Amino acid sequence: MFEIFNVLIVDDDPAILRVFERVAKEHDWTFMTARSGTEAIEHLGTHRFELVVMDIMLPGYSGLQVFEYMRQNSINSEVVIITGVGTIETAVSAIKGGAYDYLTKPFDDIEKVVIVMEKAMERYHLVQKLHRLERQTTGSYSYEGIVGKSRSMQEVFTTIDSIAGTNSTVLVLGESGTGKELVARAIHQRSERSSMPFVVINCAAIPEHLLESELFGHKKGSFTGAIADKHGLFEEANGGTVFLDEVGDIPPSVQVKLLRVLQEGEVRPIGEVDSRQVDVRLVAATNQNLMQAVNEGRFREDLYYRLNVIIVQLPALRDRLDDVPILAYHFLEKYAQKIGKNVDKISIDALQALQNYSWVGNVRELENIIERAVVLANDETIMARDLPPKLLGESFYLMGDDEKGDISSLSYQEAKDRALASFNRMYIGNLLTQTGGNISFASEKAGMDRSNFKKLIKRYHIDVQKYRKA
Repeated sequence: MFEIFNVLIVDDDPAILRVFERVAKEHDWTFMTARSGTEAIEHLGTHRFELVVMDIMLPGYSGLQVFEYMRQNSINSEVVIITGVGTIETAVSAIKGGAYDYLTKPFDDIEKVVIVMEKAMERYHLVQKLHRLERQTTGSYSYEGIVGKSRSMQEVFTTIDSIAGTNSTVLVLGESGTGKELVARAIHQRSERSSMPFVVINCAAIPEHLLESELFGHKKGSFTGAIADKHGLFEEANGGTVFLDEVGDIPPSVQVKLLRVLQEGEVRPIGEVDSRQVDVRLVAATNQNLMQAVNEGRFREDLYYRLNVIIVQLPALRDRLDDVPILAYHFLEKYAQKIGKNVDKISIDALQALQNYSWVGNVRELENIIERAVVLANDETIMARDLPPKLLGESFYLMGDDEKGDISSLSYQEAKDRALASFNRMYIGNLLTQTGGNISFASEKAGMDRSNFKKLIKRYHIDVQKYRKA
């Protein structure tokens, strides 16, 4: 494990550094200092801090850029921003983005500085405690932020547990939206590298001429626009984990350099003569068939076998429909809290529609749909009407062919009874379709006693035989 410090103090003003150094010594806090954003990132990559006290205006990377780096790399230190009068608005924006508080220069009240720092470190320890409690109490349905009770997901969790403690390269396979980045983060968090950087790059999102520079860095003047030396992501992640998403989209020229990293642990920035050693674990992901890409000459065979050491295969959501309800409630809780609405239930018909859907976009699509439903919900329950039309189909709420027509001539009770009969036929029919006509399974999914479920089948003259598979 790497050394843990109470505070990292980041400011290019020696007088400010002396103030915080004095405060830290008086309270027996362990601390490190940095005089630039670049130096701060170096410290954050090799040590763990409870609190980062940081000026906005810094040489190299600004304080806000360092803060963004921390968020992107899952560095969970609390952050207190140092600001002058002219940059208070920027500091407030940082607080909205997750920083704990800000301190305004000059520091007229040192006691206030101490109180803010103490409370920030108290929150750090409280958050860490809550994370530990969540891991202990959420049971088998949640695993490092991944939700799933299905057998296929439990097997994924078991695989992560067995490989996290190694340094082997991992290839995560699965359709878009299945949670490949979450798996990579879980591997990192469960490893001995968890206190070091976790760096993510989407290889498909960066133009080919920039990807090599992003991964391996470059020397000043090595190409047009290279106005300063730049560390690549492999160097930034030294000691930690690099996650390459959509690795199948890496161009051949970059594949050669990536192979060298895996074989020799070396990177060579563009324009440099000498290579540099790096210690990183690589987790890669793709939704492509890499073997087919090898056969077509688009992907190097030797790189394929270097990546294909350990495979984690993520199932599509349509292949683990038992997870849809718990995922839906997981996202419901997330977005109800985020949006600030008192929505805590999902109606039976809405859940039914969710489970009947094909989920081309997998878990990501489900999350987007639940967020939309929370926004549209009129009370504490998400109804089917709050879901997109593509989930419901044209006939979701329509009566059967024998019941169509004008019902305005009926009494309210008669119209209600007819609508209820139509709903029951459709609902029971959907359940029997899912279960292949198995009444026991269908009644269990409905949360009903089997005898009562059979009474409904009889009352509405439903032919169970036609739902049974040959």
